[in-house]
Amino acid sequence: MGDVAVGARSGRDEGGEEPKDFSRSDAVENDGDAKDGAAARPHRSFWKELPLLVGIALLLALLIKTFLVQAFSIPSDSMQNTLQRGDRVLVDKLTPWFGSEPERGEVVVFHDPANWLSGEPTPDPNIAQKALSWIGLMPSAEEKDLIKRTIAIGGDTVECKKGGPVVVNGKELDEPYIYPGNTPCDDFPFGPLTVPKGKIWVMGDHRQNSQDSRYHQQDSTHGFVPVSDVVGRAVVVAWPVTRWSTLPVPDTFDQPGIGTQTKATALGLGAAGLAPVGLGPAALGFAGAVPVALWRRRRLTAGPTGR
Repeated sequence: MGDVAVGARSGRDEGGEEPKDFSRSDAVENDGDAKDGAAARPHRSFWKELPLLVGIALLLALLIKTFLVQAFSIPSDSMQNTLQRGDRVLVDKLTPWFGSEPERGEVVVFHDPANWLSGEPTPDPNIAQKALSWIGLMPSAEEKDLIKRTIAIGGDTVECKKGGPVVVNGKELDEPYIYPGNTPCDDFPFGPLTVPKGKIWVMGDHRQNSQDSRYHQQDSTHGFVPVSDVVGRAVVVAWPVTRWSTLPVPDTFDQPGIGTQTKATALGLGAAGLAPVGLGPAALGFAGAVPVALWRRRRLTAGPTGR
């Protein structure tokens, strides 16, 4: 028994053989392997990685232009003094992807709905300009887009008599953004009109120098802009730096009661009060669901059958 006890203490006795520290040895060996691996795989030079970095940057720019924001250049004076000719604005393209629609007072960019730009000169960009505009690093010179302020949305009643203000759903608009010296609509009074669902009524801030919804009531869209043609909302004047500013919704569009629409419109009737707009899809959906519900109910009540 004594020999067993002595042997059990032999590892700690002076002069005895100490156990090997495998973990420390392994760490040293692994460290050496890592150094050998690093030496075997030298880093790529900056110039070899540059094309990859440029490609990633271009891809990100294209994705941002397509889904997030895009730069547009202001080619005319129709939105003075809010926007000046030559300004660059950034347009939010993300929120429309989530079903957001234009609101009253927003400055929006939209595709030409019915050849509004007929007769307007189209710039002839060079190859470099085309490439930069395609990836969103430069405003597009070929796209036929317009920029105006949303005055009324689907379901709203809008009008403007000579000598008077623009009226939306019975509420007069105080429009401090109108170009100094302009009248709200003396050059082209209109209304009352009811904006169809899925459309907007737009006007320029430089009223006496803007070919907006008022001037296109005889075209195929009757002056209304389809929401599906809206690219997005202009949110920032990004260039020149001295004119950097945001484009908020004016307070006049937040006045109480401006969102109260007429009874006929609330029921989903169009501008003439005849064509069903809002109730049509719901009615069709209900009609299509009834046969399915009856078929399912019949199967549940029938129960399992023996064979």
